[in-house]
Amino acid sequence: MKTKKDLVNNWIIKADKDLKSVEHELTFEDAVTETICFHCQQAAEKYLKAYLIFLEIPFTNTS
Repeated sequence: MKTKKDLVNNWIIKADKDLKSVEHELTFEDAVTETICFHCQQAAEKYLKAYLIFLEIPFTNTS
C-alpha cells in the first residue's frame, strides 16, 4: 500500500510532467495555445490534489 508521501509525490511528478510539456511547446514559434492552457490547468489540478492529500482532505474523482 502506498504511503501518503508516495501519493503526494506521484501527483507532483505527474504535474511536473505537464509543466515540462508546456515548456517544450513554448519553444515552438507556432505554439498551440490550447495545448499549453490544457497542460497548465492539468498541472494546477494535480498540484492541488497533492496538497489535498497532504492535508488529508478527501476529494472525489470526477473522471
